[in-house]
Amino acid sequence: MENVQKPSTSIKTWAPADRPMEKLQQHGATALSTAEVIAILLRAGNRNHSAIQLAQQLLQSGHNNLNELSKCSFADLKKIKGIGLTKAASLIAAFELGRRRQADVVFQKTAIRSSADLAEFVRTQIKDYRLEVFAVVYLNRANKINYFEIVSKGGLTGTVADPRVILKKALESEATSIVLSHNHPSGNPKPSKADEDLTIKIKMAAAFMDIKVLDHIIVTEEGYFSFADEGMM
Repeated sequence: MENVQKPSTSIKTWAPADRPMEKLQQHGATALSTAEVIAILLRAGNRNHSAIQLAQQLLQSGHNNLNELSKCSFADLKKIKGIGLTKAASLIAAFELGRRRQADVVFQKTAIRSSADLAEFVRTQIKDYRLEVFAVVYLNRANKINYFEIVSKGGLTGTVADPRVILKKALESEATSIVLSHNHPSGNPKPSKADEDLTIKIKMAAAFMDIKVLDHIIVTEEGYFSFADEGMM
C-alpha cells in the first residue's frame, strides 16, 4: 500500500504574508485575527495542528469569547490536546497582563471619587473568578489606592474574610480607609444577609483602629452593587 504523506501543519510552510509574526511586523497588531494573536502566544502547534488551528480550538472552548477564555485555569486549558504547561502559562500570563493594564488606568487617577471608580477597578481584578473571592482596596489619606489584595477564596456560593487579616494589612500598608469587595459568580449583585453581617463586623473592628470602611462593593460580569450608594454603610 502506498504511503500518503500528510500535509504539513507548520506555519513555516505558509506564504510569508500569511504568517502571524510576519503580519504583525509588517502591518501591526490590528491586522491580526484573534486566532492569530493567540497563535503568536502559543509559538508552535503540534504534529497534527498548526498554532492557529490550536488557537481556534481554544477560542471554541471559550465559546468564541475571550472573556470566557480568560477564566480558564491551567487544568481547563490543558484539556485541549497540544496545550501543555508552557502554552497554558503563556495564555494565563497574557490575560493577567491585560487585567493589570486595565487596573493601571485606575491607579493613575489622582484619587478615587466614586463607587463607580472603585467598581471599575475591582471588576478588572476579580470578575473572571469562577468561584467567589473576597478582596480589599486599601486607600491613603488622599483616597489613592495604596494596595489591593484578595484575602480569601471560597466556593460558588460564598467566602469567608477574617477581619484580623484585613486590618493587619491595612496597618502594614498605612491605609486610612478601606473598601471591601467580592464577586458574585451567579450574576446577581444583591448582597446576602451574610454579606451585610460581615460588613458590619469589619466596620466595627476597623473603627477601633481609626480606619474607615468606606464601602463594600459586589461585582458581577454586568455590573455592581455599592453598600454606600444604597445607604447601607
